[in-house]
Amino acid sequence: MTLADQAPAAQQVTTHNPVDGEPVGHYPLAQGADVEDAVRRARAGATWWEDQGFAARRAHLLHWKSRIAAGAEELATLISAETGKPHGDALLEIMLTLGHLDWAAKNARRVLRRRKVSAGLINYNQHATVGYEPYGVVGVIGPWNYPLYTPMGSISYALAAGNAVVFKPSELTPGPAVWLAERWAEAVGHDVLVALTGDGATGAQLVRSVDKIAFTGSTATAKKVMSVAAEQLTPIVAECGGKDAMLVAADADLDSAADFVVFGAMGNAGQTCVGVERVYVVDTVRDDLVARVVERVERLRIDGPDPHYGPMTMPSQVDVVRDHVDDALRTGSAAFGGRDSVAGRVVGPVVVTDVAEDSAAVQHETFGPLVVINTVASLDEAVERANATVYGLGAAVFTKDKGAATRAADALRAGVVTINSVLGFAGVAALPFGGVKQSGFGRIHGADGLREFCAVKSVARQTRRAALNLLTMERTDKDMHTVARMIPMLHGRAKPPRN
Repeated sequence: MTLADQAPAAQQVTTHNPVDGEPVGHYPLAQGADVEDAVRRARAGATWWEDQGFAARRAHLLHWKSRIAAGAEELATLISAETGKPHGDALLEIMLTLGHLDWAAKNARRVLRRRKVSAGLINYNQHATVGYEPYGVVGVIGPWNYPLYTPMGSISYALAAGNAVVFKPSELTPGPAVWLAERWAEAVGHDVLVALTGDGATGAQLVRSVDKIAFTGSTATAKKVMSVAAEQLTPIVAECGGKDAMLVAADADLDSAADFVVFGAMGNAGQTCVGVERVYVVDTVRDDLVARVVERVERLRIDGPDPHYGPMTMPSQVDVVRDHVDDALRTGSAAFGGRDSVAGRVVGPVVVTDVAEDSAAVQHETFGPLVVINTVASLDEAVERANATVYGLGAAVFTKDKGAATRAADALRAGVVTINSVLGFAGVAALPFGGVKQSGFGRIHGADGLREFCAVKSVARQTRRAALNLLTMERTDKDMHTVARMIPMLHGRAKPPRN
């Protein structure tokens, strides 16, 4: 008997395939005591897991990874059924996920082991070290657009750092979470990873019950999660929405840029927080870029047995896309598609040019297959416009000039910048990922992602008596006279900067 069979219908979450509306699975709607029990089990698992140490945790994680890899086709079929994305996209999601799990397992000891730090000349009698200890139980609240890759960016690193995890997936896509927990039970057999299916109330109770929260979702929902976490001062890492911009300079490879515009804007039906929603192209190559983008969009298949992307996973997102298309067309011109493209659950690609910067389609996250291409006079103006939203998740720069690319990347207010690609960072496990401004805070992936799920503990051990004994209530006048002389000697010799 599986989780899908254990609860009465009134206490179940039922998922449906966005392509045809057919039911995919039934999962328990965790409430009250269910959440408490999941966290209690995870706390017991956390004690065992931390005691395993880095080497054993690495072995367990890599064994779990092998079980996920062995079932990749089954998992991809489940992801595809619940999200509506093509099977190939689901397989790519699995491949990227396993790369991060592998890196976290193999690098946790190097990053997190206790290490010595310099105590400084004055503190020569102190042996100073810093270490990283797991929080205990981490609650991971995952999204529906990438129900495996995105939450596993927290789960893999939290587990490698020695925490237990309670994973509450979106009610639209709980299947992969349950599948992962089943593979964990087979590979490890302890309640270190616990799946908790349910709705928003389930998530709110989870926030109140764990030691840290990793949340991925909209900025509006992140604020609600933070308000609940604030009740217990529970720390949170939040990966929120984006309005990512691509900047295209006059010397850019326009064929490559056009390929990435279409991939970033239309892939996964535009339901990618670090996709491409805005393009700022220098005026001298504007017409050429638009023509190349339209040429590629015309070749996209959105129906039939082998589409390039599927339907909107969340039905209400169709209305958001329609509103943004309408708003974009009030000031801009349709280069491809238009309002008629938003006729059902599968939204056709829409390319709109020269849209007012205060439009909702420029300022707010669309999360659909709509891209706005606006004209600028220079790369500097493109940077200025790219920064002019409340979001700061990702951005991309296309130019052959390495110096110009570096300057633009430095000036962009974003958590991640790619140069001459889009989403190129996603497979680089060593790179931390996260946003600034209202795109969130904290980091997953890489060494920073491992440290994100640890509490830092500093230890100073006195190895001998200090020659100048200042840590006493019986300091002498001679000691303080020495201090007065040392202050300017140690800290008063810096020269003013040259004008």
